[in-house]
Amino acid sequence: MIPLIGKLYRTNNVKTYIYGKNLVNLSVLDIMQAHRFVRQVEQNELSEFETFPVIRALASLDLGTAHIDAGRIAVNFEEQGKPAGKSVDEFVKEQVAGLIGGSTEPVRPPRDVVLYGFGRIGRLMARLLIEKAGGGENLRLRAVVVRPGGAENDLVKRASLLRRDSVHGPFEGTIRVDEERQSFVANGVEVKVIYAASPEEVDYTQYGINDAIVVDNTGKWRDADGLSVHLRCPGVSKVILTAPGKGDMKNIVHGINSDIIEDSDTIISAASCTTNAIAPPLKVLDDHFGIESGHVETVHSYTNDQNLIDNYHKGDRRGRSAPLNMVISETGAAKAVGKVLPQLLGKLSGNAIRVPTPNVSLAILKLNLKTATTKDELNEYMRKVALHSPLRKQIDYSNSPEVVSSDFVGSRHACVFDSEATIVNGTSAVLYCWYDNEFGYSCQVHRVLEQMAGVNYAVYPKE
Repeated sequence: MIPLIGKLYRTNNVKTYIYGKNLVNLSVLDIMQAHRFVRQVEQNELSEFETFPVIRALASLDLGTAHIDAGRIAVNFEEQGKPAGKSVDEFVKEQVAGLIGGSTEPVRPPRDVVLYGFGRIGRLMARLLIEKAGGGENLRLRAVVVRPGGAENDLVKRASLLRRDSVHGPFEGTIRVDEERQSFVANGVEVKVIYAASPEEVDYTQYGINDAIVVDNTGKWRDADGLSVHLRCPGVSKVILTAPGKGDMKNIVHGINSDIIEDSDTIISAASCTTNAIAPPLKVLDDHFGIESGHVETVHSYTNDQNLIDNYHKGDRRGRSAPLNMVISETGAAKAVGKVLPQLLGKLSGNAIRVPTPNVSLAILKLNLKTATTKDELNEYMRKVALHSPLRKQIDYSNSPEVVSSDFVGSRHACVFDSEATIVNGTSAVLYCWYDNEFGYSCQVHRVLEQMAGVNYAVYPKE
C-alpha cells in the first residue's frame, strides 16, 4: 500500500485517507493503527485486505487532484458493490468517475505565504506548509519575519527550534541553514528569514514574493486597522490573524462559518484555539437537540504569556508560576462563539483554568438542551457526526476509558469528543472535548489559509 499511496500523492496530487485519517507518509504500523481505529469506532471489520484492492485500483487510474477516502470506498464496496456482483475495479471507477481523465482543480501558480512571527503557532504552521508541499505546491512558504537583535547565530537557533520540539517531537525530514542567503532549506523548500521591527520595513518583492498571504501569529495587532499595515507592504494581498479578531473583522472557524469567506476579503481572523474547539460540537448539538443556555470551562495548558516563576505580570494571577499552579483565568471563547454561531449569542458563559501541562487542553461544556436525551443517544449522534458528517476534520471521537491529555498531542482535529466522560440527565448534559491547542489549531488555520488562497480539493466518495 505504501508505494501506491506515495505514487498517488506525488504523481496525481491525490491524498488517500481511511475515515478521515491521512495515509500519506505513514509507516506500516501507522496504517495498521488507522484501520484499528475504524474497527473500534465504526464497529465493522475493515482491514488492510479490504482497503488494499481499493488503493491498487485507484493507483491504476488517471486521476485529477482530490482527497479520496479509500476506507469509505472499501466499506461501500462490501455493502453495495459485492451484493451487486461488481468487481473492486468496477466499483472504484464508479465511486471516482468525476476524477478520471482530468483534473478537477484548475492549474494555478503556487500562492506565496509569509509567516509573520515564528513562535509556537508560526513554527507549527511552517511544519504543515512544508509537509504539504510534496503533493503539488498550491501553497508555498516563502519567508518568515522575526524581530532583529537576536544572537549572532540567530538563524541557526531559529532553524534549531523548527527542527526540535519538546512537545511535538523532531521535524520529519532535513533542515539546512544557508547563512549566505539568510534562509533555511527544509525538505527542499527554501524559506527566507527576514528581520524587521515592524511590517513597514519589509518590501517582499525584493525577495521575489508577490500576491502573498501573511499569517500574523504575533497577536500584536488584533483589529483590521492594525493588521492593514501588512497590506501596505509591497508583495502582500491578504492577512490571516491567528487570534480572535476585534471589531467587525470576520472570525472564522473552518467548517462552521468558513462559507462566509469571500474573494474580496483581505483580512480575517482564524479565531482562537478554544473557539475552534467548542464551536463544532456546539453547532451540531444545537442543530440536533437545541441549546437553551450553557457554560464553557476550559482547562487550558499554560502558555508563553505566563511566568515560569513568580514575577510581576500585568494580568491577574498570571504572574504566579505556570508550571507550579492551577491559575483561574478568563476566556473570551464563549462570547466569541456568538460571532461564529450567531444563534448562540448571549446563551453561553465561560471561564478558564490554566494548568501545569505544556499542550492539549480540555473544554467542558455544561449545556441545558431543548430536547431531553440520554448518554447513549447523544454519544451515538456525536459518533456519527465525527465519522460521517462534513465536520469530520473538525470533530474526532474517542470511546476509550483510558485516554489522557498527552494522547491527543498531534491531533489534527479541532477537538476530540470524549464519549466515556459524557453525563446526561434529561435536558442537562456535561460534555468533554479535548483539543491540541497548538497543532490542532494550526491545522484549522491552514484550512482557512487554503480557502483564502482558493485551494479547493474534490472529496470522494461523494456524500
